[in-house]
Amino acid sequence: MATPIYEFAHVPRVDPATKTRARARRVRDAGQAPTVGVIYNPRSHRNLGADFDCGLCPHVHIAQPRERGQLPLALSEFADKGIDLLVINGGDGTVRDVLTCGQAIFGDDWPAIAVLPKGKTNALTVDLGIPDDWTLQDAIDALDHGSRVWRRPMTVARAEEPQSQVAGFILGAGAFTKATQAGQSAHKLGAFDSMVVAVTGVWALLQSLFATRNNAWRKGAGMRIGLGAADAPMAHSGHGDPAMRQLLFASTLERLPAGIKPFGALKAGLKLVAVDQISRRTTALVPLVLMGKLRGSLRERGIHQLAATQFSLGIDDQFILDGEAFPAGEYRIEQGPELAFVAP
Repeated sequence: MATPIYEFAHVPRVDPATKTRARARRVRDAGQAPTVGVIYNPRSHRNLGADFDCGLCPHVHIAQPRERGQLPLALSEFADKGIDLLVINGGDGTVRDVLTCGQAIFGDDWPAIAVLPKGKTNALTVDLGIPDDWTLQDAIDALDHGSRVWRRPMTVARAEEPQSQVAGFILGAGAFTKATQAGQSAHKLGAFDSMVVAVTGVWALLQSLFATRNNAWRKGAGMRIGLGAADAPMAHSGHGDPAMRQLLFASTLERLPAGIKPFGALKAGLKLVAVDQISRRTTALVPLVLMGKLRGSLRERGIHQLAATQFSLGIDDQFILDGEAFPAGEYRIEQGPELAFVAP
C-alpha cells in the first residue's frame, strides 16, 4: 500500500456537504462474540507474506487489500456488517492508509480500533502500550476486557484541495526527511522500531555536529509555518537563515519510541517542535532535550516546542508522514476525529 511519493489524487475526497454513510449498529447480548473486521497487510515486515487462517471464526472478516484503492471497498463492507472492532494488521503506514480511507466512510462514528504491530515502524503501538507479540485473539479479548486509549490523528490537506485529507500520527521535515532515508538503510541492516530511532538519531547528531551549514542535515528546508486559525507566523530565534528550519517534527502521540520527549512537558493534542539552523553548541545539547532533561531557554537557542490547534506548512522540499514522502507545497495540518484504540 505504498508509492514513492504520496499522490493526493488517489485519496478519497471528504466532501463537507455530504454525510458519511451510517455504520450499521447492533446491540450485543452478554457473552456474544463481537463482529470484527481485519485489514491485513501481507506486505508488512512482520507478516512476511503469511496469511491469516480465514476460517478462524465466522464473526471475524478479513480483507487483504493489495493497494490503497481497494481499501474503501473493504472498509465499506465492514461498515455494512456493523463491526464492533476494526483490527489493523500492519505498521504505521498501513494505519495511515486505513485512517485516511476510512474518513469518508466512518466520519466521526468509528468502531473501536486495535493495531497489531507488524510493520518496520510501529510508533502508534508504542504509544498505546501494545506488546510486540500481541495477536488477533488478544485484540478481540481486549475489546471487552482491556482498556481504551483515545487519540486524534493529524489530518494533512493541500491548501488548494482541502477536501482530500490524509490522516497520520507523525509528521517530519528537514533533517527528519534525511533521517527517514537513513532509517531505510538501518532497516536493511536489521534495525527496527526503537533501534531505528537510536541509530538514525546518533547518525543525525554526528552529521549536525561536524558538518557545515551547507550540509543537508544542518541546512534543513525552506519552511513557512503559521500557527492556529489566525495563521500567525512562528517565531524565529535569529540563528541561521530565517527562511529555513533545520527540522520540523509534529505528532498527536503522547509516548514515542526509545522514550524520546521532543516536545518537553507537552503531551496532549497536536504538538510540534521546530528547530532553526542552530549552533554546534546547541546541537550537542539535543540529547538532553530529547530526554526531557533540558527545557530552559530553548527558544532563544533556536528550539521551539509548542502545542497548536492547527498549523499551516509551506515547504520547499519533501516531508514525511508516517514513513512516506509527500511533495513540496502548501498544507494545512489539523486534528481529526477522536478515535478509541483498544489496548491491554
